[in-house]
Amino acid sequence: MTNVRHVLGISGGKDSAALAIYMRDLYPDLNIEYYTCDTGRELEDTYQLIDNLENYLGKPIKRLRAAENSTQTPFDHYLRLYGGYLPSSQTRWCTKKLKLDPFEAFVGNDPVISYVGIRGDEDREGYISKKTNIQSIFPFRKNIWSEDVVSKVLNNNNAAAIADLHAALAPAAGLPGSNPRFADILSKPTSFSFPQVQKLNLLLDTDTRLFNRLVHTYLQQTAYPLAQEPTFPLIDNDEVLVRDDIFRLLRESGVGVPAYYEKLDFSVNGKQGQYARSRSGCFFCFYQQKIEWIWLYEQHPDRFAEAMTYEKDGYSWNDEETLEQMIQPARIQAIKEEYLKRTQRNAEKVKSPYLLDILNDAESEGCAACFI
Repeated sequence: MTNVRHVLGISGGKDSAALAIYMRDLYPDLNIEYYTCDTGRELEDTYQLIDNLENYLGKPIKRLRAAENSTQTPFDHYLRLYGGYLPSSQTRWCTKKLKLDPFEAFVGNDPVISYVGIRGDEDREGYISKKTNIQSIFPFRKNIWSEDVVSKVLNNNNAAAIADLHAALAPAAGLPGSNPRFADILSKPTSFSFPQVQKLNLLLDTDTRLFNRLVHTYLQQTAYPLAQEPTFPLIDNDEVLVRDDIFRLLRESGVGVPAYYEKLDFSVNGKQGQYARSRSGCFFCFYQQKIEWIWLYEQHPDRFAEAMTYEKDGYSWNDEETLEQMIQPARIQAIKEEYLKRTQRNAEKVKSPYLLDILNDAESEGCAACFI
């Protein structure tokens, strides 16, 4: 036994919930601590998902609340301290105060491995703590390692040491020889014409498990938390999970998919469309698309009315218009029509092998600490 803690944050979104199911089913021997950061301003479906997940996991999900001694919700407490200044993409005080600070207080100075639910069909890194005692792992991706770890392993200045580790590792692991193809890629220095991401992808495509063993062996010589773990079961997992896998895990486990992810039909000027939320998080999240605000207005008018009450003293959730302006009949019609056009344009583009629609693309926007 080591003193390394394994933690997994539940945002209330589909990806982090599916990751908890995945880790519980595949790695039951890992003593994972589950937690959630409650802003006090989530939709009821979010809280229901967390309750369902807790039942499935068979262990508690620790509720973390910023300003826990306040008589207000965490969000409202800090909004008052910020003088009514609403958070925005430029000033994300909500993420720091309501998510990151409670998480980092929860783990303290203990060595921690934090499992993050970014999928294999997403091109983003996610939250990486500045605290050196916290190391992020991404089980759904082919590359489970964070960017800072990969940069060290593939740094040209470390090439000789990494080559020695590989030469010693392959025979010891019972792998076929020194894997010439892998060794050739590993020995080629990165450059403007051969960037790190290309080298990484070639190594992973050649032998994911060998690359993972190489990284884990390298980490034994560092101050990362995994240096204290002589074995790590995820290095032998080369699965890649994408969006469809996430919904499958939620449905097959019985935990279920939050209702706000289920697309609902709407019509505008004789045309049919569908809308839903693309994310979990506060119901008034400023990262929402306008079509999502209209979804909130039509499906949860009470919550929309609450969101409107925050818009005062010149502050609004959207830079271009207030919520009151957004829900004028002509404006609702225009937003829906523009959304249908964007959806059509998106369907005509091949942006990835998974052909995600416009709302699914929006999942990559926003604070990873909130939406994973």
